Amino acid sequence: MTERVNRQVPSSTYRLQFSAEQTFADGVALLDYLDGLGVGALYASPLLESGAGSNHGYDVVDPTRVSVERGGELGRKDLVAALRERGLGLLLDIVPNHVGVEVPLANPWWWDVLARGRGSAHADKFDIDWAAGPILLPVLGEDEAAALDALTLSADRTELRYYEHTFPVAAGTGEGSAREVHERQHYRLVSWKRGAAELTYRRFFDVSTLAAVRVEDPAVFDAAHAEVLRWVEAGEVDGIRVDHPDGLSDPGAYLRRLRAAIGPDRWLLVEKILGLGEELPASWPVDGTTGYEALREICGVFVDPAGAGLLTQFAAEHVGVKESAHTGEHRARREVASTILAAEVRRIAGVAAAAVAGVPSEGLVDAVAELLCGFPVYRSYLPEGRESLDTAVAVARTHRPDLAGTLAALHAAMVADPHGELATRVQQTSGMVMAKGVEDTAFYRWTRFVALNEVGGAPERFGVSPAEFHAAAAAREASTPATMTTLSTHDTKRSEDVRARLAALSEMPAEWIDVVRRWSARRPLPDRSLELLAWQCLVGAWPIPADRMSAYLTKASKEAKLVTSHVDAVAAVDEAVAAWAGDVLSDPDLVAEIEAFVARIEGAGRSNSLGQKLLQLAGPGVPDIYQGTEFFEYSLVDPDNRRPVDFAARRATLARIDEGELPEVGPDGAAKLLVTATAARLRRYRPELFAGYRALPASGQAAEHAVAFARGTAPLLGPGRHATGMVAVATRLPVGLAARGGWGDTVLPLPDGAGDWHDMVTDIPVDGSAPRLADLLRRYPVALLVRPS
Repeated sequence: MTERVNRQVPSSTYRLQFSAEQTFADGVALLDYLDGLGVGALYASPLLESGAGSNHGYDVVDPTRVSVERGGELGRKDLVAALRERGLGLLLDIVPNHVGVEVPLANPWWWDVLARGRGSAHADKFDIDWAAGPILLPVLGEDEAAALDALTLSADRTELRYYEHTFPVAAGTGEGSAREVHERQHYRLVSWKRGAAELTYRRFFDVSTLAAVRVEDPAVFDAAHAEVLRWVEAGEVDGIRVDHPDGLSDPGAYLRRLRAAIGPDRWLLVEKILGLGEELPASWPVDGTTGYEALREICGVFVDPAGAGLLTQFAAEHVGVKESAHTGEHRARREVASTILAAEVRRIAGVAAAAVAGVPSEGLVDAVAELLCGFPVYRSYLPEGRESLDTAVAVARTHRPDLAGTLAALHAAMVADPHGELATRVQQTSGMVMAKGVEDTAFYRWTRFVALNEVGGAPERFGVSPAEFHAAAAAREASTPATMTTLSTHDTKRSEDVRARLAALSEMPAEWIDVVRRWSARRPLPDRSLELLAWQCLVGAWPIPADRMSAYLTKASKEAKLVTSHVDAVAAVDEAVAAWAGDVLSDPDLVAEIEAFVARIEGAGRSNSLGQKLLQLAGPGVPDIYQGTEFFEYSLVDPDNRRPVDFAARRATLARIDEGELPEVGPDGAAKLLVTATAARLRRYRPELFAGYRALPASGQAAEHAVAFARGTAPLLGPGRHATGMVAVATRLPVGLAARGGWGDTVLPLPDGAGDWHDMVTDIPVDGSAPRLADLLRRYPVALLVRPS
């Protein structure tokens, strides 16, 4: 699919979240540390002008200029120059699907469209249903009539205002009362509650403040990308990461146009969430994804499948409902299709009614909703991915056999015109239904074992076997060696270290069940599935202050939509959820129990953290290090995972490591920094060691607790003498390993029968060609072995 030699592919990346609090100047000041850490490129969050105070940059308001808050054009140029001086690359995150419209005046395109309507020079940039009448803007309070009475006009009558919100008044329409002026505009201000069902412009998922952009139009593509492509042309960008390509009307066509614009030598990645067994469309000229499939595999190999039975039984008992993950996901998808994404479903039904001859209007909305909920993956890319559409129709027909005729008609129309409006809108929207229904609803409801409830995850599959892990890694090396791999991102539900600690629970389910029963009786929550989530996240992120835990649970309860929600908040529930963390942390006896339990699992959690970090950094693909995760870092979902990072502590620790310190595997995270720096430096300065892939089985009574692989130059992977190479080995299921008394006589036979291996983590030679794992992993639960070059 791609060839490493044709791309400017770094050895690894380090993700930084730029904002007003972490500017380009701050990035420049960090480069000596990142260089010393061994990373190959800076992976920058979006740099274009975004909403004021945005801590992520995905709400771009003006794609024609760089963010002033983050440092402006001069700051960006300084950052690029500093990167080049150190020989570091730059991977840039771009957002082609949507722009921010929360503050209309901040977005010149949107402001002009509101002022001039369809006559605006920017009208074609947005996906607006002009036939539906004025653009509906869901910004008013719940009592729409009272809110309209609160409208005012600016002194010069050129702006309409609703408290802090400001909107343009079309030329020649400013006479009369504010309400009279409002009725003459190209837009209508409506209650925020009407957005879900009546919105007349396409948006990012259900976020009405992010309006979709029609980059399928070449003129719009050029306007939206001109500034970024100027940087590429100047040689200031080495790679592009495309945000949310599934929201585009034709991702393949977009990516082919982008590839042509950036040239063949730039690294190109897509934020594509792959389902189990799904591969990127062959026609996409990209190097890979942002790595969520690797996250599932790497983290999953540290989960004990033997824990599935008890935890499944307990979850059903505690919640009072025995429901499979698949059933729960479909139910959640159907719910979001009928509520928060109802406007999108109705728009598709309208397209279908006009485009499909003979389709009955009765049940058409239901048929569209069922079709959207039936996809086994996020979307198809007709004519590619036809089998996913076929599956969606079959699933929908199973749930609603009475709609079989309508579903068949929709299917036939999409296949006959794969680039038509019906096929386009169905495929754009199925990904929205999957993301909102599964990631942002079902994953907060089906809480049997939330270490698996991750973006790109498969909660119904309890872990990943070593065989599956090795097969996936070998396939990655063979097909997409330049894809990204990741463990934590700005979007993960729980950081890699929270998941690593929770993985230990899979090895001790009975003990975990016992404490949850006791703790839940003592400090209950309004929803039983939320209780399971809360206790797992509390011990996973421990110690965590009440304000962070409270904010997380408030978000989680509203995403689950079982006893409260963003749209229909229940005050009593919200108050109980918000108070829970404070109540728990003010109960000294309970806190003592929690601390004692965390002490039981934190060592195993650290072992898992080091293991998954090494497997990612040494394995196929280009590993990304999310900011701060070179230490143990116990964060929950955004915005918790976007908190400031203590880089001073990390600098000081790296300096001590470089002076020869071999830190203990303790809470300060120094051991994780040691593993990260060792592997990242080796990748950067010995790239020949990171080609090929070969699973290395251990031998002995505890062999199942080791996961190891070899990589290196071609001779390593077959018969040959004097081969150089690398071996990575990690400990899995550490609780069970300790229970059986350790490694015993288990050995790891090394490739080529060589006896001159050296562990780069501890900087000591390896004893023989088949070292005892008790000796090899005496100091750390991981080892990174290299032969002399």
